[in-house]
Amino acid sequence: MAGIRKIIHIDMDAFYASVEQRDHPEYRGKPLAVGRAEERGVVAAASYEARRFGVHSAMSSMRALKLCPELIFVPGRMEHYKAVSREIRGIFRKYTDLIEPLSLDEAFLDVTENKKGMEYAVDIARAIKREIRERTGLVASAGVSYNKFLAKIASDYKKPDGLFVIHPDRALDFIGKLPIEAFWGIGKVTAHKMHALGIHNGRQLRQCSLEFLERNFGKLGTVYYDFARGIDHRAVEPVRVRKSVGCESTFEKDLVTHTGLIVALWHIADELIRRLRKTDFHGHTLTLKVKFADFTQRTRSISVGHELRTMQEILPLAKRLLNDMQLQYYRVRLMGLAVSNPLAEQGRTEPVQLSLGF
Repeated sequence: MAGIRKIIHIDMDAFYASVEQRDHPEYRGKPLAVGRAEERGVVAAASYEARRFGVHSAMSSMRALKLCPELIFVPGRMEHYKAVSREIRGIFRKYTDLIEPLSLDEAFLDVTENKKGMEYAVDIARAIKREIRERTGLVASAGVSYNKFLAKIASDYKKPDGLFVIHPDRALDFIGKLPIEAFWGIGKVTAHKMHALGIHNGRQLRQCSLEFLERNFGKLGTVYYDFARGIDHRAVEPVRVRKSVGCESTFEKDLVTHTGLIVALWHIADELIRRLRKTDFHGHTLTLKVKFADFTQRTRSISVGHELRTMQEILPLAKRLLNDMQLQYYRVRLMGLAVSNPLAEQGRTEPVQLSLGF
């Protein structure tokens, strides 16, 4: 892949669950979930043995137990996971400093110019996978291509313990056969809309005009148009601009009274203010998220002409957003608040801490 970018996407396979199985040999080969087997519990991660029963992350613990009565639950150990992640970060940095975490379990690496002087990105990916296994006892999947979109898809293609390359010469043919659900950034709702429009795979998406896609999907239409053609110019960025600060709370019992919602909102706002001070973030848009007992959710946002930093500034706006939702007849499971849209801090950057959580 000489003369073009060489991008690797690393995805640790079932990281939290794999760490627990590594540290507790009695769990190996058994269906395991990180979380708590409580009525309000949620699965944070599931081993591949559990996934065979349909158990997955973000599923309620009670639902997971119905699918797999033998499921073993273990509490999460976030600080321990972060410590393992630092080991993985050290391995990455042997090859490149251009590392961009996507979330707690995956990262992009730009190895176009790498510290080892290796010609082929696939050899780097293979070496990283091998060293992760040797040093941590864990398994990673890797995808290699010439941009982030295709590298991400490649890493998902042969999990677990996968290594897959999408070469520029074969990219369009590969994308053409790809189900639309497998496209990065296309969730269930968007996939359903595309199906209704007669779009089921990359080839059909490529046949759509830019005007058609923008009319039906707004700004994302341009992204889908490019992805269908194997185009993604985004760089791997180890530094990012912080765009928001937020927090949320899942209640032990559904809240059904207005008074209960206001009390909970005060506590969430108090935690939000603490996080705003800790991160020194300044924004002027407040967003309220409410999730109901049936797991549906609503969000409302409001922007003002000044920074949101204090309880006197945030709580009245939060109450206003809550009243706009008119929730008297709903059972509320979760609420969250976030401040976004930086003002003076728009040019401020912060180093990404690679707690790849993986």
